Parts: sequence; C-alpha cells; structure tokens
Amino acid sequence: MLDPIRVLVVEDESVAAAAHAEYVRRIDGFQLAGVARTGSEALALLGLSPGRQQESAVAVDLVLLDMNLPDLHGLDILRRIRGSGLPVEIIAVTAVRELPIVRKAISSGIAQYLIKPFTFAAFSDKLHHYRQFRDSLAQHGSATTQEAVDRAFAALRTPAAATLPKGFSEETLQSVITLLKSSQSPISAVEVTEQLGMSRVTARRYLEHLAEQNAAIRSPRYGTRGRPEFEYTWRRA
Repeated sequence: MLDPIRVLVVEDESVAAAAHAEYVRRIDGFQLAGVARTGSEALALLGLSPGRQQESAVAVDLVLLDMNLPDLHGLDILRRIRGSGLPVEIIAVTAVRELPIVRKAISSGIAQYLIKPFTFAAFSDKLHHYRQFRDSLAQHGSATTQEAVDRAFAALRTPAAATLPKGFSEETLQSVITLLKSSQSPISAVEVTEQLGMSRVTARRYLEHLAEQNAAIRSPRYGTRGRPEFEYTWRRA
C-alpha cells in the first residue's frame, strides 16, 4: 500500500481551515499533517523560519496554500519554499482570481490552482489528480521516459476542462468523477442515482459522456434481468 500524502493546510479563515482539514481527512491516501493560520506559522511548520531547525519541521508532502494571509502573501511563501529546495508540492487554494497573481503562481511552480468557493467534489478531484501525477512519476524510480512524463502531467488535467455538452453541470460532472474514482468496483447508473441523488437518465448521460471522452471504461453487466445494464470504471492513469 502506498504511503499517505501528508498535507499542510495554510488558511487564515477558521471555518475554511476546518473545512479543508476535514476534506483532507475524508480522502483516502491523504493525511493531515497540520493547519497553519498565518504565513509565519506555515514557514515555521516547514522548518523555514529563521532559527528554526529543519529537523524539527513537520513532515509535509503537499501544501494547500491560500494567497491572502494576514502577514505574508501566498506568493512570498511559495518563493520561500521553492528557494529553500524543500521537496514539497503546492496547490493554491484561494479566492484570488487576478490573472497576474495566477500567472506568477504558475511560474513559481504550483501543481494546481483551486478557486474558492468550491465543492468537496472539486477539492477531491484536484487531490486525486495530484495523486495520479505523483504515483505516475514514482513508478519509474530514478529515471523516466518522455511518455511517462507526458502521462504524469496529463494526470493533473481533468476531462471536465473540455466544453461540456448542453445541459451539463460542471459540479455534477465532478461529483460523478469523484464517485467513479473512489469506487472499488465498477458502478452502474442505478448506483450513481442512489449515491448522488440524481435521476437514472441524468446519471447515464454523465457516465456515457465520460466513456465517450475515454475517461471511463464501459462494459456490460451480466446477470441482470430485463433491460441490459452497463457498468463503468474510472480509467486509471
């Protein structure tokens, strides 16, 4: 079994910080390493404060970083982390939408950018894509190939980025994607209906869309009476 990804939540708003921490706890394969309410606290937990020994830092693999903090801007923290050479990845989780900030965050090496407000499904999807990216690279040890690198970066992208068919909801699609990814066995439109509370027709439309986009594998479910039924499996990276 793969080791859990240890996550540091950096968020100054108490309600949001608690929600993001709980979201991390709910996702398999991730472990909450800590919560920082200020930039200074985040740097201290990472062992990057003046006088703070690296050996006393909290073990962190992934930082969920807000841009608007009371003492430091998220970009300053991002630069400090990158300048230190600390081997952690960063996902910006913020309400900041200004393009110059987004560009600077991307050029400074963030893995993802998640704009508030968002649903748990959107949050979970970002982390699942990051896990696929990380696992895809880890499979090749100390060296890799162009194909493997391309596949790893592709894992950071979601099929929802494409233009959706008329009548489709981004949020609903993300909910179906998250359910497919978390399911340990193939699921049918009936099971999506039961778990997400949508009509069977709607569930079937979203599942078929993912199958057509080659994001999900569709196969017949044998042993059911009456009308033929299909089951769907998320296509792993």
